Amino acid sequence: MDIITLIIILSLIMLGVISFTLFIRRLLINTTPRSFHTSSESDIDKKLDKIIMLLEDNKYSK
Repeated sequence: MDIITLIIILSLIMLGVISFTLFIRRLLINTTPRSFHTSSESDIDKKLDKIIMLLEDNKYSK
């Protein structure tokens, strides 16, 4: 009975360590592409600003 309890406790500790490691790994992987998305968001912002400017010019020219 003591061996079974010890095996269960050790397996739960190992499961906790593995899931914590995978969680940290996923956080590190997900934070890396954000710098890539920032540049593409900047491009999108520039395009949206241009569209707004063109629409305003069109509105005032009527």
